[in-house]
Amino acid sequence: MRSAFPKVLHRVGGRSLVGHALSAVKAAKFDAVSVVIGPNHENVGEEAKRFAPDAKTFVQRDRKGTAHAVMQADLTGNYDAIVVAFGDTPFVSAETLARMGDAVKGNVAVAALGFRAADPTGYGRFITRDGKLVAIREHKDASESERNITLCNAGIMALAGKHAAAILKKISNNNANGEFYLTDAVEIAAGMGLDCVALETSEDEVRGINTKAQLAEAEAVLQAKLRQRAMEQGVTLIAPETVFLSEDTKFGSDVVVEPYVVFAAGVVVEDGAVIHSFSHLDGAHVGKQASIGPYARLRPGTKLGAKVRIGNFVETKAANIEDGAKANHLSYIGDARVGENANVGAGTITCNYDGFGKAKTDIGAGAFIGSNSSLVAPVKIGDGAYIGSGSVITLDVPADALAVGRGRQSVKEGWAKRLRDARLALKK
Repeated sequence: MRSAFPKVLHRVGGRSLVGHALSAVKAAKFDAVSVVIGPNHENVGEEAKRFAPDAKTFVQRDRKGTAHAVMQADLTGNYDAIVVAFGDTPFVSAETLARMGDAVKGNVAVAALGFRAADPTGYGRFITRDGKLVAIREHKDASESERNITLCNAGIMALAGKHAAAILKKISNNNANGEFYLTDAVEIAAGMGLDCVALETSEDEVRGINTKAQLAEAEAVLQAKLRQRAMEQGVTLIAPETVFLSEDTKFGSDVVVEPYVVFAAGVVVEDGAVIHSFSHLDGAHVGKQASIGPYARLRPGTKLGAKVRIGNFVETKAANIEDGAKANHLSYIGDARVGENANVGAGTITCNYDGFGKAKTDIGAGAFIGSNSSLVAPVKIGDGAYIGSGSVITLDVPADALAVGRGRQSVKEGWAKRLRDARLALKK
């Protein structure tokens, strides 16, 4: 990936690759989850806990192959099946994982997941005989006839719990790379007189990610699915190809999204809201019939009530903006409450950070904040209060009061003309 970050922490649709994988695992309702990570990748373990809080984490300190990774996990439970999934295949569904687990029963000891590759070059091939899987042959080791096989190995595998330990124990590293390959489990199980089966899915579902180009391809695939899902739920996307969604974006009914809008993780948009062009929403909750943008930025912790209006070049963060309130132009509202039907004028900012910590601004219901005002937190503006334009407010303002915090205007007649005349005289 040519990155300082572990591959599985890269994101698709606003969610890490390992987050996608573990979401499917959780939905499949397995009894236990083990996550095997590389050394010094505690951040991967922390991310895994976000999606599978009960998962046990194991470190593969020496990279000795896929079977070696599996053997680092706790396999001592009395499990019917052990399903091995990968953190870099984000689109594998819970249904497919459950189907893998269900496939190993009776005399079936190994189930391997395959797909029909548009270009099978480089993939391991499924070798079958009499309808049974007997081997997985790597491309470089495959014969000419075996390379004509289009059913390729996706890597995901299930082992029958009662046979898993014996099969894994027999896998050796007697190969050119000196690694323990999970794919060897098929031939080993067959040699033990056990059955192996091949299950099939689409190439898109098992799309793996190893490069930034593949990451971009996966993003495009997921975005197409998310847009289609949103429109099927009744969302109007005026130019779908320009809207970017996250896996967890939630929409109510009759939502309209104009072109070039980005929904980062954790966004909820309620019924009848309109998101105008070139807006960016992240961790925000948008109330019913609210109007956002164009060119608005809603940052995490933003909660908007019904019929709120957030206009062009307005930024909000950790702000609770109640029903009917408005901030239509060029404002920053952070760590604040804006009461019902209050009006925040153009150029207003809440000064919430003093270089050391954040403080809160509380604007009462029906308050009117004049343009170009600075509200220096912590400060409270009472219900129905007025703030004169251009004010710097550092003290609480009572309800229904007028506060003006600016220098008194002074007018000096003829001053500008005298200045110009003096400057012109110097040039002669």
